[in-house]
Amino acid sequence: MSNPFPRISVITPSYNQAEFLERTIRSVLDQNYPNLEYIIIDGGSTDGSVEIIKKYSDRLAYWVSESDQGQTDAINKGLKRATGEWLAWQNSDDIYYPGSFKALAATVWNRSGIDLVVGNINLIDEEDMVIRDICYVTPSYGSLLAEGMVLTNQAAFWRRRVHTQIGFLSESLHYAFDYEWFLRLTKGRKGLHANQMWGGYRLHGATKTHNNGAKFDEEYALLHKEHAPIRGFKRRIFQARRFGLMLLQGNILYLARGIYSRFFGQNKVDY
Repeated sequence: MSNPFPRISVITPSYNQAEFLERTIRSVLDQNYPNLEYIIIDGGSTDGSVEIIKKYSDRLAYWVSESDQGQTDAINKGLKRATGEWLAWQNSDDIYYPGSFKALAATVWNRSGIDLVVGNINLIDEEDMVIRDICYVTPSYGSLLAEGMVLTNQAAFWRRRVHTQIGFLSESLHYAFDYEWFLRLTKGRKGLHANQMWGGYRLHGATKTHNNGAKFDEEYALLHKEHAPIRGFKRRIFQARRFGLMLLQGNILYLARGIYSRFFGQNKVDY
């Protein structure tokens, strides 16, 4: 029988995010999860982040503040130190919601064949106010090729054993590295979705997504040379799959709101 509280290792890469960092740290530590390993890899911040980290140093498994080669380098440093059965990274401006780690443990209880588990997220603003929710379904390699990022690291956990098979994050990428990682992770492996709100993805003026759209597009184009995107009718099949799985989950109001916004809303968004 598996451990009801498997060891969870969370890595936070940090660089000059003092405005949000403490909320990220508290969202991890305040889970009060009995088998947690929390690692913070700071890139040599000069904005007071180190002082914040030091406040919680007695509750951290490891932390360091030193120059690095960017976010992927920092995450990999942490992942290589991690000893947990389940791993994740949470950015230094994002958060977990209370109870997420225990919910993960309950989800994977006696499910040894699952290598990836994802929950749902909220988009939040600088004050933690919810902008909108985003619900997912069980991810797959095909769904990532057909629809792009159908999950986010803010609510994703995977087994440490996969690193012995596929390595770590690609440090040649700085913007689409998470997409590339989840493509490799889902290829030939089983995932699972928990229809619960586990993470908050913060939108603010200094995010990579907000300021570097063209660079994201460049790296996505490079990835698509190796992982050919699914288009046309086959893409519609994956969209129908997502719609059907959401119906089975009971997310009827969420779907209805998405359909209305797509066809009638001024700011059309995907569901």
